[in-house]
Amino acid sequence: MQIDIYSDMVCPWCRIGKKNVLDAVSEWTAKTGEEVDVRYHAFLLDPTLPEEGLPFESSMSRKMGGADRIPEMLQRVTDAGAAVGVTFRFDRVTRMPNTVLAHRLAYLAPESQREQWIDAVMTAYFEYGRDIAKPEVLLEIASDLGLPSFELEAGLTEGRGAEEVQQDLDHASAMGISGVPFFVLNNKYGLSGAYPASEFLKAFEKIVQQPQS
Repeated sequence: MQIDIYSDMVCPWCRIGKKNVLDAVSEWTAKTGEEVDVRYHAFLLDPTLPEEGLPFESSMSRKMGGADRIPEMLQRVTDAGAAVGVTFRFDRVTRMPNTVLAHRLAYLAPESQREQWIDAVMTAYFEYGRDIAKPEVLLEIASDLGLPSFELEAGLTEGRGAEEVQQDLDHASAMGISGVPFFVLNNKYGLSGAYPASEFLKAFEKIVQQPQS
């Protein structure tokens, strides 16, 4: 089975959805012995963000239609994360970062460490409030993971990773994906939203019961 995940590293529901689908994959593999190929693709929640990002509160206020709506939304996300073992510390978040560089670095990192990279960037942002629009922050995260930060920095300077990210964005647009997380199962079935692990398992069951064409 193959799962393609379209997500943005600044999207809290993507972090929850990723945890849920990987929990489901772990349970599925333990139950069936079937390995699942999980692939990650870039998506930009707000492609209009400047390279340096924007202040978090003003950006969210504009999206939510008023600052008074922000606390309830953040609490809902925090509670949903806690329910599945994912921590959010929005009291530390001050920026709404542009994630293009983070997505490019996901492609510059070894494929075997792509999931680890995404986890580390999301942790840095959602738990420590780090500004993941800044290349020096991203390269420090890379160094902490044991990735060659000097080579990655050179790759960014040379523009590498940009083509792969644009291809992801184009594919998402062609499929009509307007929100994330979005999951494509076996290149055929689409699921939109941070479904519980139990729902992903139901979807896996339905897929294996489908006649092969």
